[in-house]
Formats: sequence, C-alpha cells, structure tokens
Amino acid sequence: MRGKTAEDLKLLELLDPVAEAAGYAIVRLRLMGGNERRKLQIMAERPSDGDMNVEDCARLSRAVSEVMDAADPISGEYLLEVSSPGIDRPLTRLSDFEAHEGFEVKIELDRLAEGRKRFRGVLAGIEGDQVGIDLEGEEATAMIPFAWIVEAKLVLNDELMKRGAASRAARLASEQQTTE
Repeated sequence: MRGKTAEDLKLLELLDPVAEAAGYAIVRLRLMGGNERRKLQIMAERPSDGDMNVEDCARLSRAVSEVMDAADPISGEYLLEVSSPGIDRPLTRLSDFEAHEGFEVKIELDRLAEGRKRFRGVLAGIEGDQVGIDLEGEEATAMIPFAWIVEAKLVLNDELMKRGAASRAARLASEQQTTE
C-alpha cells in the first residue's frame, strides 16, 4: 500500500533508507503520469510524533533529490513533491491502523469480503495482522486481513479535525517554549 506499482516499490527500496537517515518515515510513495512529465509524490512524517512541517518537507526533498540525481532511477523529467500525509491521511502500515483506532475510515480491498470490496466504519484496532472495523448496523467487529487492503484513508469529520487542531496547538506551544 505504501507503493502501488513495481516501480513505486523499487523507489521505496532506494528512498526508505534516505528518509530514515534524515529522520523521517515514508508513509506513501507514488510515481504518477505518463512518459511526458511525471510526478514523484512522497508523503512522509517524523516517526517520533507523526508531524511533517514545511521545513521537514524541504529537508527531505533535498536529501531525496541528491540520491535521485545520483541514482537516476526515473527516465525523463519528473517533478518531486514531498508533503505531509495530511489530516485525512492514507493508512498504509499496520501501525497506522493501530494509531488511529476510534476514527472513521474508508477501506478498499483487493477482493470481495462479505460480498463487497469497500468498507466504511470506525477503526477498532488490530489483532495480529488483521484490522478491526466496526461497521454501522453490525454488532460484531469485522476483521480484515491487512494483506487484502489496497487503500485506506481516514474520513475527514469533526472528530478528526478536533484532533488535528489539538495536535497543532500542542506543537505550537512546544515550539514557543523552545524559542523562549
């Protein structure tokens, strides 16, 4: 899920160590577009707090650019875009599902489960390599194998926005204390 295509996965192999050395974790990588001008989109965060500010994006972009220039793994021109995953972030690692327990999520599978591929509900945590989701109108928690998930994203709602605002306020307060 962190990469969709074989080319994405190859780029992740190259760039994961670069991101880790710079103090970041790649949440998702996508190489998009045809042969004309492609875009390499990297969503990343600091593993310590899940944050990614503008300075972090610039720092990771410089580190990635150096390696990409030297290795030249993409033929032709491309645009590099480094960003935070955002408040309604994609969930790409099992740890993401655990960290966002209690929040509403949309999940798409690579196969049918209970007659459908798309689910929307509240994350109920993880058990081994299974993701729990509480579906509206269902009493039992649905357990979905992580390996079946091709896409998952938090749903932007009031609860998620409140958490984002609280996180930003805490970060700003922390930054203000360190500058005083």
